[in-house]
Amino acid sequence: MLFNSLSFIVFLVIVLVLYYSKLFKWTSKKRMLLFASYAFYGLWNPPLVILLWISTVVDWTAGKRLAVEENQRKRKFWLLLSMFVNLGFLAFFKYGDFLLENFVSIVNSFGIDYKVRPMDIILPMGISFYTFQTMSYTIDLYKRKIKPARTFLDFALYVTFFPQLVAGPIVRAKDLITQFYEEKRATSNQFIWGVFLLTIGLFQKVVLADTLLSGVADDVFGSDKLLHGIDAWTGTLAFSGQIFFDFAGYSTCAIGIALMLGIILPDNFRYPYASLGFSDLWDRWHISLSSWLRDYLYIPLGGNRHGITRMYVALMLTMLLGGLWHGAAWTFMVWGGLHGTYLNLEKLEN
Repeated sequence: MLFNSLSFIVFLVIVLVLYYSKLFKWTSKKRMLLFASYAFYGLWNPPLVILLWISTVVDWTAGKRLAVEENQRKRKFWLLLSMFVNLGFLAFFKYGDFLLENFVSIVNSFGIDYKVRPMDIILPMGISFYTFQTMSYTIDLYKRKIKPARTFLDFALYVTFFPQLVAGPIVRAKDLITQFYEEKRATSNQFIWGVFLLTIGLFQKVVLADTLLSGVADDVFGSDKLLHGIDAWTGTLAFSGQIFFDFAGYSTCAIGIALMLGIILPDNFRYPYASLGFSDLWDRWHISLSSWLRDYLYIPLGGNRHGITRMYVALMLTMLLGGLWHGAAWTFMVWGGLHGTYLNLEKLEN
């Protein structure tokens, strides 16, 4: 189900009516939100809800064990189990065909005539987002940075909360699960701002990204002729605007919908095209992802704590994997490598 569809508007109205009904207590309302989140996701492809269930059960179980286990080897086992399941799903569904195609290319480069049918794997909506979100829970428990969720219902709702399930923001457990412990009702001011943000987000997505800018970008980048410089720049600027309004628009919708429920989600974009350099850009663009990569990849790889060479390597690896996170193609790896290079050059100048 997409935010920019009539069916979602009907869905949202029903959820809001039930959420603010005085007939249900807070626990019942959380169950309703959980059921609504599964319906929101399942209407796209019902069988793939099973992946959400598996991820939820595995990480809930691992989290409970990590919270009480003192034996370090057993703690590592539960953490690795969580990471194996989550990254295994992500690797298979998002990168399965990509890995198979590259394997065939490598074999063929040795003169071996090897062919294989593509697996045609269906990519589950939002798997890149909820995978990182649930992994942050078990990693933080392993590092004893947070306490486990009080109930399975709270944790399951954290994993599947429908406003940010498909495209973020990627919310940490300490920032979202704790909001489910007590009943939340939006104030009149919050509800009005939520409606406003939802409206702005839909305008960014539907009018700017999908209508005004997509056609120009597609015409320019799809052209097989040599373009005039003005046309090339027009297409580049149109595409830059398209990807921003498409992504930021969805995040704005998510933040607005959650605010209508009295739930606070973090900002995900802060005027990224006003950045003064690439470091500043990544402090403003898809903030929930860039902070996740920093805390769970860059810093564990050494960050800036083990010398300048280690820092450059950690930064490059982080951006290469960040590029691959965006899509299963070598072009995304190149994109990540370019950003890693630019960030390292900025560090070198400083």
